[in-house]
Amino acid sequence: MSSAARFPRPRLVAPIPSNSSGGNGAPPGRASATWSVATGLLSLATLPLAVAVSRWQGYDLVDAAVAIPAAALCGLLAIWLSRSSRRRLQRAVLSTSRGRIARLGRVLGFAGLLIAVTAALAVGVSLVLESVAD
Repeated sequence: MSSAARFPRPRLVAPIPSNSSGGNGAPPGRASATWSVATGLLSLATLPLAVAVSRWQGYDLVDAAVAIPAAALCGLLAIWLSRSSRRRLQRAVLSTSRGRIARLGRVLGFAGLLIAVTAALAVGVSLVLESVAD
């Protein structure tokens, strides 16, 4: 007689959550995919909002450049969150539609990062031209 027959495994009272779902019952990668879209949208909205605020408050357009690092960081965070979500989704047994949401977050993050880099280059060129003109 085998040991498995002599010592049966105890039955569980409640199901144990798997490691891939995060323990809350949500599909794997759901939160990070959603957050990647949110931070990607924030990275896209940061610079136009800074320009609008600088216009309303009477500041120069160059003063809106303080928002460039925030937009770049939000873009990088969106890219990082979408990658972690996609990695978690690849390890999941069940396929979900979260892959599309993570892809959207990655696209928004790259767009926000590219806009921040373009704005940084524009401010740099503007400052160089102002110093040469004086």
